[in-house]
Amino acid sequence: MRVSVDQSVCIGAGQCALTAPAVFTQDEDGFGAVLPGCEDGHGSPLLREAARACPVSAVFLGED
Repeated sequence: MRVSVDQSVCIGAGQCALTAPAVFTQDEDGFGAVLPGCEDGHGSPLLREAARACPVSAVFLGED
């Protein structure tokens, strides 16, 4: 599963990083970002929950 954060939509709430810290972080400006090498989600069971937790729906999940 491919995972990404739409930087043009993200408001920096941090819910993705709090929900799935093995996949997401916050960049130097405080916006959500996928950790390097984690673009495939590493099979994290928390990906869907992280996407649901985003208040502006900036987290996208897609099939490979």
